[in-house]
Amino acid sequence: MKLEQIPKLKHTHSDNFFLLAGPCAVEGEEMALRIAEKIVEITHKLEIPYVFKGSFKKANRSRIDSFTGIGDEKALKILRKVSETFDVPTVTDIHEVSDAAMAAEYVDILQIPAFLVRQTDLVVAAAETGKTVNLKKGQFMSPESMKHAVTKVTDCQNEQVMITDRGTMFGYQDMIVDFRGIPTMKQFAPTVLDVTHSLQQPNQSVGVTGGRPEMIGTIARAGIAVGVDGIFIETHFDPANAKSDGANMLHLDNLESLLKKLVAIRKVTSQFQ
Repeated sequence: MKLEQIPKLKHTHSDNFFLLAGPCAVEGEEMALRIAEKIVEITHKLEIPYVFKGSFKKANRSRIDSFTGIGDEKALKILRKVSETFDVPTVTDIHEVSDAAMAAEYVDILQIPAFLVRQTDLVVAAAETGKTVNLKKGQFMSPESMKHAVTKVTDCQNEQVMITDRGTMFGYQDMIVDFRGIPTMKQFAPTVLDVTHSLQQPNQSVGVTGGRPEMIGTIARAGIAVGVDGIFIETHFDPANAKSDGANMLHLDNLESLLKKLVAIRKVTSQFQ
């Protein structure tokens, strides 16, 4: 897949990584536009190709009373408004076969959640829309096994596919990133590192996922150093009060500083890769 295949993705610097970033979930129009505006400003300055990320619904929750969304069509319309307002592509995750065609009407990239990446019908439904498909590596899967998920997409005559590593389960309540997997998966498709989900601490006794946001910079810098094609970061102007995954999100005020460091590392390492 070439980045130019993603509509609206402006690849302004050939040696730079691209960025998928935004809130975990679309909580409303004002917050989505506010976050997108800030990230667009930063990425334009740093010449980083940018995709706005926001889930139109959250189907995988620890508790039944957890926030799941503001309504499917309402959230998808907000994603389309972000795209039209700032002329950037958008990505959202889908959970059921019926989600694929519906979400494809509004966004540029369909993301398959890590727990669902082995669901053939879901992957095929996403591929058959003709949209770019972002496959999250299952926390329970080896990097080598992602070859088969990629093949499911390409067998549908869709070459627009990428992989996102979001860590691997380590015991019952922690995640680790095995950086050996990055070059392995890059053999199959462009590979992204999901920094913030890699720092989740799932299965907490209170029923709310924990996280290690203080490690975001460390994991992101390491990812760039080993040559990831893209970085995935969930960010919010008020993580403590975000309705989903606030425990491992990056505060929006800290994004520019981090990205400047990543761009600097990329300039050095790109000549060796």
